[in-house]
Amino acid sequence: MTLKLNPEAKAIYRSIREEIKKRLVLPGSSSFLDMFEPTSDREEILRRQIYFRENPPKIRPELQDYLSMVRPIKFRRDYLHDRVLIVEESELEKAEGLGLCEVSTTLEDSEDYPLVLSTVGYGIDIELTPSQIAPELYIIPLWENRETLDALAKIGELIGEDSVASEILRELKELEEVMKRQRLLDSLEELVAEKERELNERISEKLEKFSLTLSGKELLDFLGELKAGNYEAIFRHFGEVEGEILDLINEAENQLSESLGITVELFSREELYPVTVPPERVEMLREELERELKVELYLKSREVLERIMPLLPRLKEELGRVHELDFLLAVRNFAEGFSFPELWEGGMAFVNGRHIFIENPQPVSYVVGKRPEGFDAFGVENVGDERVVILTGANSGGKTSLLELMTQIAVLAHMGLPVPAERAWVEPLDELFFFRRKRSAYGAGAFETALRSFVRALKGSGRKLILIDEFEAITEPGAAVKIIGELLKIAHEKGFYVVIVSHLGEDLRKELPFARVDGIEARGLDERLNLIVDRQPVFGKLGRSTPELIVESLARKKHGKEREIFERVLRAFRREHG
Repeated sequence: MTLKLNPEAKAIYRSIREEIKKRLVLPGSSSFLDMFEPTSDREEILRRQIYFRENPPKIRPELQDYLSMVRPIKFRRDYLHDRVLIVEESELEKAEGLGLCEVSTTLEDSEDYPLVLSTVGYGIDIELTPSQIAPELYIIPLWENRETLDALAKIGELIGEDSVASEILRELKELEEVMKRQRLLDSLEELVAEKERELNERISEKLEKFSLTLSGKELLDFLGELKAGNYEAIFRHFGEVEGEILDLINEAENQLSESLGITVELFSREELYPVTVPPERVEMLREELERELKVELYLKSREVLERIMPLLPRLKEELGRVHELDFLLAVRNFAEGFSFPELWEGGMAFVNGRHIFIENPQPVSYVVGKRPEGFDAFGVENVGDERVVILTGANSGGKTSLLELMTQIAVLAHMGLPVPAERAWVEPLDELFFFRRKRSAYGAGAFETALRSFVRALKGSGRKLILIDEFEAITEPGAAVKIIGELLKIAHEKGFYVVIVSHLGEDLRKELPFARVDGIEARGLDERLNLIVDRQPVFGKLGRSTPELIVESLARKKHGKEREIFERVLRAFRREHG
C-alpha cells in the first residue's frame, strides 16, 4: 500500500531521492530507490528498517574508488558475418532461429568465410548452441571490461567476500597473445610504415659507411683496378653492400613475422633503396592475418568460455550486489547521524530534528498527537491526544521549515529509512498532505483552489497528517478564522493529525478549545540589530511576531527624519504595552 502524497509532499519526496542519488557512484544503482517508495504498510516499513540495520556497508577508504570503476557488462546477441554454419536439413530451422550467423546445408556456400562451423563433420565441429557458435559474444565483453572485473575482485577483498571475478580474470589471461596480435592488426599500416622508415634509415647508414670506406689509399687502389679494366672489383664492393641490405630486409620481415604470428614478405628485393611497400601488399597481409586471427580467436574463446560459462550467473549476482552496496553506501552517507523512528499509534514526535536542506539548522523537537515517553515537553504539560495544533510566532522564525521537516521525517519513515532526528516516533499513515504557502497566489481564484485542496484532504477516513502553511494569506483575516475553524473541527472529528501555521492563533484558540496553540518567539536584537529567534516552539504558548523589536531595529539603523518617525512609533508601542 503506497503512502498517498499531495503535490507539495511529492516534491519533498523527489528532493530526498535526488539527495540520495547525488551520492550514488553507479548510474544503475538508482533503480534500488524505486524499491523504497513510501508505503503505508507497517510490516513492510519494519522489514525495510531491518534490511538497512542488518546491511550496514563495510566502509573502506578505497571502496568508492573501486565502485566508480565498475561498468555494466552487456552480452549482446549479434549477427556475425565472418562465419557460416553447415547443418543437416533437419537442423536448419533451429540454426536459423538462433540468428547468429549464415546457415547452410551445403559446403559449397562456405568459400568466402574465414570460419566454417559444422554439425555434420565439415570445418570446425560444434554443438548447436550460442556458446559454441559465437563464444566471442561472451568473451569479448568480458575482455573489454577487465577493469570492472578487477574492481569487483578488489571490492570482494575489501568487504570480505569471495569474488568470482578473480577466477574469470585468470581464465582470460589465455587470450592475451591473440588480443595483442589483434591490436597490431588494428594498427597494421602504422606498424609497416614505421618498419619501413626504420629499415631505410639503417640502409642509409650502410651506404654512408660504404662511401666513407672508399677514401685515401683504398680509393686509389679502386681507381687503379678500374683503369686496368678489372670490373669484378666494382661488383665485389657493391655486392657486399647489397648482401648487407638484403640481410637488413630479412631481419625486418622476421621481426614483423614474429610480432604478427604469420610469415611476412613485404619488401621488394629489386629496388633496394629506398625500400617501399606497395599498399596492395599491406592489404593482402591484412586479409590473411584477419582470417587467421578470426579462427584463432574463435578457438581460444570457445576453450576459455567452456570454463567461464558456469561462473556467469554468479558474476551477474555479484554485479547486482555491487549496485546494492553502492545504494547502501549512498543511504548511509545521506543519513549520517539519523536514527530509525519507532512505529507507534499516536501521531508524530521527534527530538532534535534537523531540516535536511538547511545548512547548520537549529535542532527542533516537536509533536502532534500523543507525547511518547522519552519526549521532553517544551511548555505546558501533556493535556491528552493533541491531534490539532496551531503554530504561531515570529516571521522568519522557522514555522514553514518545521512543516517541511515534519514532511521529511514522515516521508523517510514511510520509506523505511532513518530520519534526521536523535529520536522519533511515527504512526504509519495512509495519506500525507503538505500545503505550502504560495507567495505569488492571491485573489478569489487562488482562494478557491486552496480551499478545494483542503476539502479533498478532509474527505474520507484513515490515518492522515495534514500540514498547512498560512491559509489566511490568501483571504481576509475575518473569513479565514471562520473557514479554518470549521475545517479544523472536521479534521478533529475524523481523528486526523493537523498542524497549521497561522498568525490568527489568538482568534483560533477561542474558536477551537480542543486545539493546542504553540509559539515561536523572538527574544530580542543581536549586535547587528537582527532579530534573535528561538526556533524551538513553546508548547501551549501563543507566539507573537514582535513588531516592536522590528520597529526598534529600524529606528536604530536609520538616520535623520526616518529615524525620528520610527522612534515616535516605538514610543507609542512602549506606552501601549507599559
